[in-house]
Amino acid sequence: MAHVELRTYVESGAKPHWKAAIWSGVIAGAVFLILEMAMVAIFTGASPWGPVRMMAAILLGEGVLPPPATFDFGITMAAMVLHFGLSIILGLVTAYLIFHLSFGKALAVGLAIGLALYLINFYMFTAAFPWFAMARGWISLFAHLVFGLTLAWSYKGLAKREIEHELAA
Repeated sequence: MAHVELRTYVESGAKPHWKAAIWSGVIAGAVFLILEMAMVAIFTGASPWGPVRMMAAILLGEGVLPPPATFDFGITMAAMVLHFGLSIILGLVTAYLIFHLSFGKALAVGLAIGLALYLINFYMFTAAFPWFAMARGWISLFAHLVFGLTLAWSYKGLAKREIEHELAA
């Protein structure tokens, strides 16, 4: 019975679950970061801290770009604040776009969001942040697609739990 009520609730045009949206941004942001760092190290042999420094350079300037692509606490914290702040904002936006969609359609929208982010970050923002151009490629594209997919998937899963909790109360 809860499944029928869940479907009715989700499709009735009620508002998104913002707590689930925030957590989906955190989850997708973490998955993206781990995947990007691991893939850069595994497939290119470069330092996993390169992508982190590229993120931090948006706030701190080009002086933090590698070399050396090593761990630095301040640089990493600047990157994390920016990265997770943007991931949470994208979680909120994505939740608004997909809360009324079926799971399959939500995943398709998530993939589209990941693709759009890749194109915006690596082809439009390069005017302001030219160092992004050197990170264009399949690793960044794949990581962004996984980000969008994870964002939609985790939102739908977390929102379902929120709804089931509300219905049980």
